[in-house]
Amino acid sequence: MWQDGDGMRLGIDFGTTRTVVAFCDRGNYPVVNFLDEAGDASDCFPSVVAERQADLRFGFEAERLGADPEWTLLRSFKRLLGDRSPDAIIDVGSTSIRAVDLLTGYFTSLRDVLCTRSNIASLLHGGEPLEVFVAAPANAHSTQRFICLDAFRRAGFEVLGLLNEPSAAGFEYTHRYRNTLTSKKDHIVVYDIGGGTFDASLLRMTGPLHEVVATAGINRLGGDDFDNELLELALRQAHIEHRSLSQRAERLLVDQCRHLKEHLHPTTRRISVDLSAGLGSGAARPTVEVDEFYARCAPLVDRTIAAMSTVFRRLGNGLASGPPASPPADALVSGRTASPPADDPLRLPNEIAGIYVVGGASSLPCVARALRENFGKRVHRSPYPSASAAIGLAIAADHDAGLRLSDRFSRVFGVFREGGGGSEVTFDPIFNHDVLLPSERDKPAVAERTYRAAHNVGHFRYIECLEVDPNGRPLGDMANFADIYFPFDARLRDQKVELGSVNVSRFGDQGPLIRETYAVNANGIVEVRIENLDDHYELAYRLAPSA
Repeated sequence: MWQDGDGMRLGIDFGTTRTVVAFCDRGNYPVVNFLDEAGDASDCFPSVVAERQADLRFGFEAERLGADPEWTLLRSFKRLLGDRSPDAIIDVGSTSIRAVDLLTGYFTSLRDVLCTRSNIASLLHGGEPLEVFVAAPANAHSTQRFICLDAFRRAGFEVLGLLNEPSAAGFEYTHRYRNTLTSKKDHIVVYDIGGGTFDASLLRMTGPLHEVVATAGINRLGGDDFDNELLELALRQAHIEHRSLSQRAERLLVDQCRHLKEHLHPTTRRISVDLSAGLGSGAARPTVEVDEFYARCAPLVDRTIAAMSTVFRRLGNGLASGPPASPPADALVSGRTASPPADDPLRLPNEIAGIYVVGGASSLPCVARALRENFGKRVHRSPYPSASAAIGLAIAADHDAGLRLSDRFSRVFGVFREGGGGSEVTFDPIFNHDVLLPSERDKPAVAERTYRAAHNVGHFRYIECLEVDPNGRPLGDMANFADIYFPFDARLRDQKVELGSVNVSRFGDQGPLIRETYAVNANGIVEVRIENLDDHYELAYRLAPSA
């Protein structure tokens, strides 16, 4: 509950195409409205940046300037964060900027608009702190989590915590549909498809406690991909090669396709795409049959259903029918696994009260149709699909709501090591996706490794991946996480030389005794301490990708 003199508590869902904010108001969690450049109310802040000669503008102002050919507009920049370090460079027009600085500029602009041009601006008259819960895709690499947390803090927000987006939507489900949960049906599956990512989470709800049982997802699949399919169909009808489009023309046409997609109705039969929006007056206006568009989108939707079905297997009775018991983890990324044919629908385990459909891209009629064909009447779409995560985050920020979350590490984090006396390389999974994340008040989850060092220098190559195979090899959607060096040989500690350039030599069996201690905190950020137990020398690292 917000009271005069207290800090305003918000839930902020930074999305691929739009950012939605909800706030705590005496047990209610309304969505914040903003005034756009024309003075009209909007329930979101556009996730867009415009650039001209190193001048960057964000949100509504960026959209207005994007109509000027002197400015370069970049949408969906959230998609560029997943595999980059905070120090990685993103090109926006003629400007190259660090990823964390780009995001800091965007969140600073968001904060300014909240304080000056929103329906809560009058409540922020005293400069009260903006206390926020924020979110990341369930399968986001720690890179993205670290960048977002850092950028929010740099922008002047007081970050209370970070949740996975479908976990936040689970809070909104409980707030709205608590009466659907019983002692026998105490699980829900959140199906979350946004502009750039798909996530699914299986949650068990026992009183005020939400326990994340399992997560699955696809890091690069969302509404943007549906927009591109519509554009491809329109260009094919007009006999225009995609590669012939300028960058600006492509962006304008994708924007138009996004608008057309978002206004489709279940009764729509044809879509007229005006190519003059990007190609100038006189350009063709092809008509795309809706059924053809949905057919092009069907493999994308199939991939989401295949990924979601894997979380059901965490329940004791599993699936009654459907895909094989263990689809290859990389298939969930590559799209080689599809949902079962219509005559062999999936059956939800009895413990599941329903599938809760959220995310802006879930408004596409063929998404709801495919889910209901597979899962029947237990599919429920949020009345506020684009705002569900933000509302859930505001509930998490409300100390009086009384809900608690027990979340899990959603990926596999590990390190490559030498095996077989140097004849092979093995992968050591340190944290897997079963590890429970601690609350802010609990101690971090810890893992240790102790061994005799075999070399003079330790080179630790950390990655995150979607899964490991039965032989322990990493599978699917791997991301380089961090490379660090540790001087096992005491003589290397004081030398002013990069350890990565030192010639590696072996100790044999007489190397020092080494202990690695790993800790993962409530936000899914990993820290490591490496100790030489023989002489008590140690170094500590926060394993963001710039470690």
